[in-house]
Amino acid sequence: MAIYLNASLVCCGISFFSFGAIALILGLAKVYEPETTLALDDKGLTYFHRRGKVSIGWDNIQRVDIPRVTNGLDTIELSYLGIKLKHLNPILDNISLRLATGLLTEQRPLLVTAASQDADLATLETYLGAEFGPLVIEGDRYRGVLAMFGHRCVMLDTRLGYHLYIPQDSLDREPKDFITLLRQRIAQYHRLAD
Repeated sequence: MAIYLNASLVCCGISFFSFGAIALILGLAKVYEPETTLALDDKGLTYFHRRGKVSIGWDNIQRVDIPRVTNGLDTIELSYLGIKLKHLNPILDNISLRLATGLLTEQRPLLVTAASQDADLATLETYLGAEFGPLVIEGDRYRGVLAMFGHRCVMLDTRLGYHLYIPQDSLDREPKDFITLLRQRIAQYHRLAD
């Protein structure tokens, strides 16, 4: 009886320790989240992430919207803000390796969603094999993590229509309101540039 009781206490202690460790990790992750996730200025949009930041010039944004996929006859909105770029090079030239790696990891659900839109699994296998190879865009050659991130951006653009994806929980307002704001800023930039 005493041995059974001690094993039960040990199991309970391990459970409490595990829950405490998980709570600590989640708490630290929340502390290290940036206070501002998106900043708009005259030059463009800057996305702040706990792993770094990336800036996108207004002149490089082709369109912004909420990505959608089809599931049978239904259209489903994804919980991201999609940004289609005119040129991918400025992003690959300025994104940190740490941020590119983090976005590759965080965007796995998007990869699965994109793959599910194409029933041919051989296409996904071909893509995954090519993701590890070098990438040449507009004469610039990228290798390693930047090439992987670039391949992912190109594949997501081909399948879902956008190069970059910002989670909607990063926005300070409703996604449709934020998209309206971005469209106004893009139009304002182009009016001033002309």
